[in-house]
Amino acid sequence: MKGSWRDRPSGSWFSRLWRPWVSIHPFRGRGRSINEPKPVGIRDLVAAPGEVQSRPERRWLVIGGFFLLLFVLLIGRLFVLQILDYKASVAAVNSNSLRATTIPASRGVILDRAGHSLVANVTTVEIRLSRAEAGNFPTIKGALASLTGLSVRQINADLNNVQYDPYQPAPIMQNAPARVVEFIKLHPAEFPGVSVLNVATRSYPNGGNVGAQVLGYVGPITGSEITANPNAGYQTDSTIGKTGIESFYEHYLRGHDGTSTLEVDTHGNVIGTVNTTQPKVGQSVVLNIDQGLQKALDGYLASDIKTVRTIPDPRSGKLPPAPNGAAVVLDPNTGAVLAMSSYPSYDLSSFVNGLTTKLFHQLLNEGAFNNFAIQGLYTPGSTFKMISATAQLQTGILSASAFINDTGKFTVPGATSQCGAGCVFHDDEASGAGLVNLPLALTKSSDYYFYNLGYLFWSQTNKYGETPIQNVAHEYGLDQYTNIDLPNEGQGRVDSPKVRLALFAAAPKAFPHYQWYTGDNIEMAFGQGSTAITPLELANAYATFANGGTRYEPEVAAAIVDAHGKTTLRYGPRILGHVSLPSRVRNPILQGLLGVVNSPQGTAYGTFHSIVNFSLASFPIAGKTGTASNQHGLEPNSWFVGFGPVDHPKYVVLCVVGQGGYGADAAAPVVAETFNYLVAHPIKPVRLKAQLTTPVTTSSTTTTGAG
Repeated sequence: MKGSWRDRPSGSWFSRLWRPWVSIHPFRGRGRSINEPKPVGIRDLVAAPGEVQSRPERRWLVIGGFFLLLFVLLIGRLFVLQILDYKASVAAVNSNSLRATTIPASRGVILDRAGHSLVANVTTVEIRLSRAEAGNFPTIKGALASLTGLSVRQINADLNNVQYDPYQPAPIMQNAPARVVEFIKLHPAEFPGVSVLNVATRSYPNGGNVGAQVLGYVGPITGSEITANPNAGYQTDSTIGKTGIESFYEHYLRGHDGTSTLEVDTHGNVIGTVNTTQPKVGQSVVLNIDQGLQKALDGYLASDIKTVRTIPDPRSGKLPPAPNGAAVVLDPNTGAVLAMSSYPSYDLSSFVNGLTTKLFHQLLNEGAFNNFAIQGLYTPGSTFKMISATAQLQTGILSASAFINDTGKFTVPGATSQCGAGCVFHDDEASGAGLVNLPLALTKSSDYYFYNLGYLFWSQTNKYGETPIQNVAHEYGLDQYTNIDLPNEGQGRVDSPKVRLALFAAAPKAFPHYQWYTGDNIEMAFGQGSTAITPLELANAYATFANGGTRYEPEVAAAIVDAHGKTTLRYGPRILGHVSLPSRVRNPILQGLLGVVNSPQGTAYGTFHSIVNFSLASFPIAGKTGTASNQHGLEPNSWFVGFGPVDHPKYVVLCVVGQGGYGADAAAPVVAETFNYLVAHPIKPVRLKAQLTTPVTTSSTTTTGAG
């Protein structure tokens, strides 16, 4: 080390530390007492300004470098935000300051073929509350509760309902009374965030019970429905068609929602409205349905089923339960659906203000939400004989004029004693029909005749194949969708060896007998076995026969019309297929079907002549009864299907009553009453230039500045 500590400069840091020490050291006291230390001042601890070397350039370098580093970091961050993350930054800023809310569009109306409203819109007043204002002014909930009669709990539930957009006022009260609306308008300062909104809701000029399953209802959209329509613009609080025409033509009826862009602060409070796009009203759907006929058919079916339940079956002595039924009226020349009824039914008006849980489950258990006309599967019984007769005459396996002796008991030829009861088939009637040819077999509904026909086809499979009757049924459309413009249509099936195997594979316990024997072919020939079809499929099959062999697609809708009455889309007849019905095939069958209604030997002669109030000679009707057996112990399904006038058919009318008993007793009266209406009120052509009711547009009157 260079020099001793004594050689260091007096102004060094070392000397400054040393001086106080030596001043109190006992050997450095300079005459003072050992116990008397020398006073120490600030000058002894701090160097004088002159003793410290000044270095200002170093200080400036440190300070400048620090600020330069901060500046570089700031420039870098701005570069990232403004250049690299520009789009994300703009989106974030906009999402924090602007919120788009929807203005729901009014749905288009649903009209009948004459332009009368079946489903319309009515203006109702709705009270809404802003969530932001409800948070800023907690007392507003109590004030609203006192005024409206609602509970604070209910208001909180509405505000917390995730169905509604968080930046859109939540509906608190529908169909608000005039006194409530007036009070809010006269005292806006007392109800911050409360708005009065005029909204369009569904109304039913003919009553909500008319054509309920066909028209359908609307309801709040679900998450799965939003997922299934990702690009349709639905919101969590949107309304959507759930069933019927409301669902099938949702795309046209719903219109296009408007938007309102709101400016909000960082706390979510609405500052004001930036931009508004008005909603576009939905288009209207004109149906082929005639409102008068629809209302009459609904009444005939409901009244008939209620009556059937009170009258014991004369053959079994039981009261038919008749849990459900359906009726259909078609135009056989176009496929237009003129009316369609299903029972049990429900009131569409119940869905406007909300269905109670109790009523919902009651209707669900009854099957009221099913449209049995297109979803019900029933064994067709003797109505299927027209199909077998067509196959008979197309193939020539048995001539129409050949007589068969109906003894009432058919035994499979060549059957052994081991076959037992499985080889013996009895007519539904107590005795046989005697000698019958094809027309008489249809008129009297001889089961024996068609037992024999089923046996003949199965005994000659090498010539006609295994499924000659099923092939004709396919041409008539009994085992396929009709493609009607309604959702959730069911598909019928016609029994066959292939169908039996498929049923067994799908449900072995329900269908254990997958083998196909002679007896199965016999049952299939007169509409029994595992055959099950929808009422619409059978009605369309008879419409095909009535018009000479053209199978049309049933159509409920006739056209789409905009809010100004301009037709934007017109639906015409659509052909699905053909059935070969030359005169040698059609005429004998038609003769037999005419006899069902017009001959004293006909199964529906008594019913029609006791009900119709017009001349059957001037308006002849042909038809067929059906009494289809169900499982053991259950009453049979009751059918009747007819068409007329026979020379130039305009209408096909069908009715089925599940477990209703015999066809002439339960189903035929509905068809007879319907023809009474049709003769008295002929259906007129579709009118597309009718004066349409302008749908109500959604508008709002806000009582405060809050949205």
